Amino acid sequence: MPADTARLVCAVLLWYLPASVLALSSDRDQPIYIEADSAVLMENEGLSTYTGNVAIRQGTLELHGDHMTVYNSDSNIDRIILTGSPATIVQRPEGSDKDLHAEAGQMEYHAANERIILTGAARIWQADGKEFRSEKIIYNIRTNTVNAGDSTSGERVHITLQPKQKPDDNGEPGSE
Repeated sequence: MPADTARLVCAVLLWYLPASVLALSSDRDQPIYIEADSAVLMENEGLSTYTGNVAIRQGTLELHGDHMTVYNSDSNIDRIILTGSPATIVQRPEGSDKDLHAEAGQMEYHAANERIILTGAARIWQADGKEFRSEKIIYNIRTNTVNAGDSTSGERVHITLQPKQKPDDNGEPGSE
């Protein structure tokens, strides 16, 4: 199961970070810790569930939710669903001193087509004020493509980008 969980962590990590920004390289070499109020591992059925205060930690990566279900076949992950009120993720990108945050009512990873789907008040943000919100966000890991919104629901996509800081007289980024 730890190898499967490592794949989940890598998949979630790839979703939240742009291709040009990777998570701390040391995270992948760290142990994976899973905590929950209860866990049921059904290896013959290829199913494991974690319920109640689910917490996953590997290096700087932290995931939290109320319930996580992992679907396996032939010792490979097919799909992972993490739900919560909201389900959350925090990750420190390589070369950054700020964490990347995301939350949604449900985070679903599909291994076969390398997609991660966030639904239910999906939101991704950093401390510098960059924010991406939509009722539904789909990320294709293979093509590094993000699709947000759903034309049938009438929900709008909200993106906040902060202006670049102007350099002060010494050439350093200022507070303007």
